[in-house]
Amino acid sequence: MPGTMAAAYDRGSERLREGWRQMNRTGTGTGAGTDAATGRALAEELLDGCAAAVPAPGAGPDVWLAFAEQVRSRAHGGRRPPVPAPPALRLCHPRGWVREAALAEPDAPAELVAVLTTDAAAPVRDRARALMEHALVARPEATLRALTPLALRLGRRSRGGWILERFEEALRRQAAAASPWWHLPGPSAPPHGAAGAVLAELLDCPDRQARQFAVRLALTGPGRADALECARRAAAEPDPAAAGLWTDAALAAADDTVIDVLAGARTPAVRAAGVTALRRAGRAAEGVSHLADRSALVRSCARWLVGQDGGDPHEHYRWLVRDPAGPSPYAVAGLAECGRGEDTDLLRGLVAHPAGPVRAAALAGLRRRDAVVADSVLLALLDDPTPSVAREASLGLLPAAGRLDPAHLAGRLDPRGPLHIRRAAFRLLRARGGIHALRAAVALINDWHPRTRETARTVVRACQWHPAQFDGEADRAELAALLKRSAKLFGDYELGLRRSRLGLTT
Repeated sequence: MPGTMAAAYDRGSERLREGWRQMNRTGTGTGAGTDAATGRALAEELLDGCAAAVPAPGAGPDVWLAFAEQVRSRAHGGRRPPVPAPPALRLCHPRGWVREAALAEPDAPAELVAVLTTDAAAPVRDRARALMEHALVARPEATLRALTPLALRLGRRSRGGWILERFEEALRRQAAAASPWWHLPGPSAPPHGAAGAVLAELLDCPDRQARQFAVRLALTGPGRADALECARRAAAEPDPAAAGLWTDAALAAADDTVIDVLAGARTPAVRAAGVTALRRAGRAAEGVSHLADRSALVRSCARWLVGQDGGDPHEHYRWLVRDPAGPSPYAVAGLAECGRGEDTDLLRGLVAHPAGPVRAAALAGLRRRDAVVADSVLLALLDDPTPSVAREASLGLLPAAGRLDPAHLAGRLDPRGPLHIRRAAFRLLRARGGIHALRAAVALINDWHPRTRETARTVVRACQWHPAQFDGEADRAELAALLKRSAKLFGDYELGLRRSRLGLTT
């Protein structure tokens, strides 16, 4: 079994690495929910007699976990397994002696062997751990590449501490056996080789938890971390937790060459750290160039930095907003964040700006400052061609929803019209409540937009359908008609209950 399992690692290792590289190049990958659905679907196919319905190498940890859980739960429910049963099915069998015997199979998937290291039955667990221990010694690189993301998931289980500790030890041995590229080599460090490649690959793998795990190990490994490389990693890392680890390591090196790299990162928290570090480098005057950042967090750090340098960020914002070339919407947002009453008229003037994002930022700023904007102005902006403007106008009108003309809003629910206008009108009708909210929701239960459709259905399901609930706004006949149009949303009992409340006995 150990030799066969190692051979299986060799067959799947290159496929696994190529899958990681492809997902990183394209920026795509399935989420945990999609992976779990794939695993359950493969389990159903296996139980239906398709012996080939087993996740492929590199399928992802959530696929394997859902696969194993689905096979065991369905088999335990009395479903007759195919004869002869393939190893993958017997490894997930509800009976412990069947799982233990299946571990001797030469074709047992290594991922399921890893799952069984957390098994409730001690004989199964001990045998699976012995196999995994042998694999980590005999073929450490292939085992770590294939199973680290899965081991991290299993480590959360009550009996998962063993596999997590073994994998961490193996990865630390790998890092200690080479001089990885992310550390500055010492005078007697061995040359970089295959031993360091596993951890380097994990730093680039698409699994977020595996990347975080690898970053922690890399930063606590032998040697001194290369600050510039850490900064580059932080700037390119989409996961905030992993990016934060790289950022802390880069800044801890007290190397000012990393600041520009961090300040240009994609993650706001990393950019904010880079901007804040400008003061330590004696470059606080550069904070002005970050006042109009797209992130509120970075703008806040930039204002602090300008203030530390003796400047007035508010005056800079006023200058940016009055720029003849046109203000940035983020400069408008920053001006509103400064919170001075003298800027209200300036923000009101920007509500009519030709650029939609600027109009939206001005509306958001006025709402942030609780400034009064005429209902007529906001109602006109509900039909704005820029979605963010219509959204901000609807949010500004929420306190006034009760005094708006419901017919005016209902006329904007046509599914053939712009989606953002329909959603803005629906938001206000929901805020108004009563029969107007119910009419709007029933009108949108078949909307083509999934979120709008689901929101409408939630409103309809939440309605109690008591005539007294609408306080004379609608008669029983209209409520009965609305219930009939939305009947498909309810089960027989729920529909009957609502019909009885309306006095409909037939």
